[in-house]
Amino acid sequence: MTENIFPRVLGSDLEFPSVNDACADGLLAIGGDLSTERVLLAYRSGIFPWYAQYSPILWWAPDPRMILLPDELKVSDSMARIMRGGRFEITFDRDFPAVIDACSQVPRPGQDGTWITPEILDAYVTLHEQGYAHSVEAWQEGRLAGGLYGITLGKAFFGESMFAHQSNASKAALIRLVDCLRKHDYDFIDCQVHTPHLESLGARPVARSNFMKMLDQALQGGEEFGSWDAN
Repeated sequence: MTENIFPRVLGSDLEFPSVNDACADGLLAIGGDLSTERVLLAYRSGIFPWYAQYSPILWWAPDPRMILLPDELKVSDSMARIMRGGRFEITFDRDFPAVIDACSQVPRPGQDGTWITPEILDAYVTLHEQGYAHSVEAWQEGRLAGGLYGITLGKAFFGESMFAHQSNASKAALIRLVDCLRKHDYDFIDCQVHTPHLESLGARPVARSNFMKMLDQALQGGEEFGSWDAN
C-alpha cells in the first residue's frame, strides 16, 4: 500500500475516511466542524483533532499510536511517597473549564502557541456538559495545582492534555485517574503521540492496526455518561 501524500478535505457529511488513508505523518483529513457528533465519531474511529489557532481543523490518526495500559503505569518511589503523604487533594469533574483553560495556557517545548483554540475549548466544555469529557484536578491549599482532561467512550479514556502549576501535580492526577480506570475495568488510555514524559510513565507505542483492534474491543464495553465527581 502506498502512502497518501495529501489528506482528505471533509465536506458537510458526517463521515471520515479510513485511518489507513492517513498521510505518513498521521494527518488524515482537513476541515469539517467540531460538533459533538463529529468529534465523538472521530474518537470512535481512531481519529482526533489537533491544530493551531487560525489553521483549518486537522484530523489525525498516527501510526504508531501511544497508549498507556492501566497496569503498566510507572510510579516512582518518590511519587508513591507524595501520594501517600496526601500533598494533593485529587478530584474529578470539579472544575473542567478551569482545567482545559489552564492546559491551553501552558507553554510547551517546540510549540508556538496552543492547539487548544477557543473553538476546541468550547467544543470540549460542551462534551463535558454532556457527560463525555472529564477532568481530574490536583489541588494544593485550595488552589488548582495541576490536572488533566480527556474523553471517555466504552472502556477507553482518550487523554487530551495535562498541566502542572506545582511540581508533580499532573502526575498525581494521572495516578489517581489510572486507579479509577483500573477499578472500573478500562482497557487503556490513548496518549495519541509519543513524548519522553509519557514514555517515562509507562506509555508505549502500538501499531495503528493493533490500536484499532483494541479500540473496537474497548467500545464493546458500554458507555458511561455523567459526572465523575463521585469517584
